[in-house]
Order: sequence, then C-alpha cells, then structure tokens
Amino acid sequence: MEQRSTWSRLRWPIKAFIIAIPIFLIGYWGYKSGVFNSHDDAAAQTTATTAGEGGEDVRPSESTTSSASGRTFNYEPEKPVNGELKGVVEVGASGFNSFIINMDAEKRWEIVSKDFGQSFAYEGMATTEDIRAGLKKYIGDMFDKGVRSKNVHFVISSGAQKEPKTKIIASELKKMGYVVNLVTPDQEGKLALKSVLPRAYNDNAFVADIGSGNTKISWVGTGGAVQALETPGAKYYEKGLKDDAIYNEVKTEAAKIPSDKREVCFILGGVPFELAKEIRKGEERYTVLNDPESYRPDKAKTKSGVNIYKAIRDATNCDTFVFDWDANFTIGFLLSLK
Repeated sequence: MEQRSTWSRLRWPIKAFIIAIPIFLIGYWGYKSGVFNSHDDAAAQTTATTAGEGGEDVRPSESTTSSASGRTFNYEPEKPVNGELKGVVEVGASGFNSFIINMDAEKRWEIVSKDFGQSFAYEGMATTEDIRAGLKKYIGDMFDKGVRSKNVHFVISSGAQKEPKTKIIASELKKMGYVVNLVTPDQEGKLALKSVLPRAYNDNAFVADIGSGNTKISWVGTGGAVQALETPGAKYYEKGLKDDAIYNEVKTEAAKIPSDKREVCFILGGVPFELAKEIRKGEERYTVLNDPESYRPDKAKTKSGVNIYKAIRDATNCDTFVFDWDANFTIGFLLSLK
C-alpha cells in the first residue's frame, strides 16, 4: 500500500519531465537556428534607423574617411624627380601660414613642411615690431630647412586684403626687401585649382575653397581655361549676415558649375580642415568629408562654413567632397612660377 502511494506521488513529476524534454529540445533548436530572433532583430534595426533619421546628434565614426554616402577616394600623386625646395608665406584673413614644397621641372610636387600660425596680427595685440619679428621667424625657419632666399615668397590672400592691418604687414615686408604678391578672388580660385585638382579629374570635378573672408569656386572650362567665382567666406557672421541669406547666395552661385563637373569636389579651407580632422584615419593625404548634416559644430566660424558647404552640396548634388591635407592656393602660386 505504501509502495502504491509512493508511485502515485512520483507519477505526475515523471510525466511532466517526459513532456518537458521535447519542448526543451524544440526550444533549443529554435534558439540555435535563429527562428525566434527575427522579430527582435528587425525591431533593433528599426530602432537604429530611426535614431539616425530623427535628427539626433549621431556623429560619423572617427575611424572612417568615407562620407555618409559611403564614397571613398583613392589617388596617388606622382613624386617629384630632382626637385628644388620652394617656400611661401601666406598672409591670410586669420593669420600667417607657411608652406615648403619640393617641386621639379615638370611641376610635380610634395609637401615638405607646413606651419599654421596664430592670428596675433588681427586681434589688436600686435605692434609693428611684433609683425616684423613674426615674419622674420617664418623666413628663418625656411632657411633652416634648406630653402634658398630667392625661393621664399609672400602672398596676401584676397580675403586678407580687406583687413586694414595687412597694409602694415605689406609695408614691413617691402622694407625687408621682399615682393608682396596680392591675389584677387579670381586668381585665388584658379591657384587653388592648380594645386589640388589632379589632371585626371579636369573633366568631372570642381574645386571649392572656403576661406574666412570669401569662398572661391573653380573648375576647368572649355578649352582648358579655368573658370572661378567668389561667394561669402566663413566669417560672414561677424558682419551680422544671416545663415539663410548666405545659403541662398552661395547656392545660386554654385549652380553655375557645369553639370558634367559635379562628380567630385576637391575642397579646401579652414572649416573643411576642421571637418576632415574629425574623421581622418591617420596620415593619408585625402579625406572624404561626411555630409554637412552630420556635423554639429560649436564654433561660429565652423557653423557658418558648414552652411556654405551645405549650399554647395545642395546646388550641385555632389556626394564626394575630398579634402586635400597638403594643397592650398599658395602652393598653386608656387606652381605658377616659371
């Protein structure tokens, strides 16, 4: 009797265990095969997509140089053969910059050094003696790096010529025995193109140089003649100009770029430099910028520059903006010398 009672007590747990075995096996198979995960995966994918499209601050990965559209750019310039060192000091709207290149007789070139100076000359803190000392420093550094005296040049950008203090700087340079080269916006755009646009891209690309004082847009026109136009620069906010007005003005001008020249844009300037710095992988020469909407700048100048960048993008529908870490219009000036 006691034996039957024991069996009665154990019978239901044993049956439950026997029933549970196939259920467990089916569940394990479903887990391993992923059958039961499809809904969760789809929900997770929808959540990720919504986060990116909802206007939140979703920054592009800093480990990639691809644009938000996935475009990349691979190009290897030819190296100079038996070149000579040449140096140039740029007097820009935001300060002094200097560059040294190795250039050969065929105009093949490579950067040797670049020095981006401070804007002490434009902030009300510099005297004539300070300016002279700063210029001597730049010149002395070039001599130390092997540049001959005859190969040192000075260029004052079109934007900087609008600054009253550049007249003092030009006067000091002349007293020191140097020629001061003044460039117009048209010349600046053409010189930027000469330094940054590879010949292989003459037929399908254009150049945008977003400076502080102005923006230069250029391309190779019919018969090889370079076409250039000028729009406001990234410091337009200092003049109380509104973002919408500048956006419309830049977009109208950029729409003049021929449709067959809009596949790639080689972009230069201080703001593109800041944007490229966020996503540069290492020491590569070219970085493809992300879409302008991807950036959330804090600085007023960068914010204004992104507005200009967006206007150019919207006018041309170009999706590949390539920043060149070595090129600028002053190097184009050196390349234009005979």
